[in-house]
Amino acid sequence: MTDIKLLGLSISVYTRIARLALEEKGIDYELEEVDIFADSGPPVDYLALNPFGSIPSLQHGDFVLYETSAITRYIDEIAPTADLQPSTPVERARMNQIIGMLDSYCYRPMVWDVYVQRIVIPAGGGEADEARITTALAGLRTLLEQLHQWRGERGFLVGQALSLADLHLYPMLSYFTETAEGVTMLAAFPGLQQWMRLMQLRHSVRATPFHIRAQDETEF
Repeated sequence: MTDIKLLGLSISVYTRIARLALEEKGIDYELEEVDIFADSGPPVDYLALNPFGSIPSLQHGDFVLYETSAITRYIDEIAPTADLQPSTPVERARMNQIIGMLDSYCYRPMVWDVYVQRIVIPAGGGEADEARITTALAGLRTLLEQLHQWRGERGFLVGQALSLADLHLYPMLSYFTETAEGVTMLAAFPGLQQWMRLMQLRHSVRATPFHIRAQDETEF
């Protein structure tokens, strides 16, 4: 039995980011599903570990850690396999900048304002908020333009090696491209389409699908 447990939801973007890091490092772990969206709120025993009720949280023996960026950096540093953080100050700063941008300008509009509105709400019988989708798309174009420019001809977002920035973006873009708007917008950025194809070949991505089968995700 592994002494590393990840508490979260397999359909959660941030839980998947942490899972991608664990898979990339080859770390054995247990995923424990925690439904923070239940009508009664996060479970009481979970709030004892993370008083903010966010997911994921990581338990490593007696050590408990929450906040995804802290978790992924910890995961990278406890295993001797390939580094997920660049060695140079410039590339490490760029990685941190991208992660900050994704948290601030990407996650909510991409996932909640587009994917949830376009896919989840109609599936439940509701009606999408078209104005919310339109507003979100305007800002997302600016974000993707910047990421496309930085990637350039390189394999990954920061240089030629996979980094935590790539793992942070992939789950968000995966949900986004399940929508027609996401597919259309990404088509304007062939470098990011190529990046998506590169990511979809990785074992970590195939081992952590949002849906039952990894192939349910849009392929580029």
